[in-house]
Amino acid sequence: MQLPRSLARFNKKVTNPIQSRWAGQLRPWIILVHTGRRSGRVYRTPLIAFKRGDLLMIGILYGEQSNWVRNVLAADGAQVIRGGKRYRLRNPHVENPAGRGELSATGRLYGRISGRCLVAVLVPISP
Repeated sequence: MQLPRSLARFNKKVTNPIQSRWAGQLRPWIILVHTGRRSGRVYRTPLIAFKRGDLLMIGILYGEQSNWVRNVLAADGAQVIRGGKRYRLRNPHVENPAGRGELSATGRLYGRISGRCLVAVLVPISP
């Protein structure tokens, strides 16, 4: 189920700045640090993500045209702050989460709700 773009615009202006203060510390929230495709500007986007092993699944609630999705795919990766630690996303791709048996039940449910998800390998970054 894709949510309306108007809600995405509201979240970008109002909710995201508030959530960015704590999202990188509190699971299942993450801060996705990605670079704009055209501007080269660094963005910090709070999102819900689920991890299983070295895979991270991020539900795409506003559709694949969302800037963060397009930025991550164009750059072939990004950084993530999760639980206060930094990681690099490797081999990101968009898929239907229905068949992701290796994800937790909560992650699969969230993926079914979103309909599409970005899946990537999570690689720790040394401090």
